[in-house]
Amino acid sequence: MNRVIAIIAASLAVLPVSSHAQQRPDEQNEARRDLRAGNVRSLRDIERRVLPTKPGMQYLGPEYDPSAMVYRLKFIRDGRVSFVDVDARTGQVLGESR
Repeated sequence: MNRVIAIIAASLAVLPVSSHAQQRPDEQNEARRDLRAGNVRSLRDIERRVLPTKPGMQYLGPEYDPSAMVYRLKFIRDGRVSFVDVDARTGQVLGESR
């Protein structure tokens, strides 16, 4: 029994702590490279703009598409997932899908 508890505890220790950890490592590297090159806005800046427009929705995290230079922010409310696509260069919301 103690071994099972130890395995569960070890598994929980490696789970992502923040929404930023949900991005795949290659997405993170591409986003950092584009940010350093001055091609895109920071994810924090984009989140500061978009999250307040989604009251009552839980933010699940971002994905970054380096070829399109678009962030996809994922939200959930009442069991329904929705996405907000944001131009990473300008911060402009491109669209929403459910």
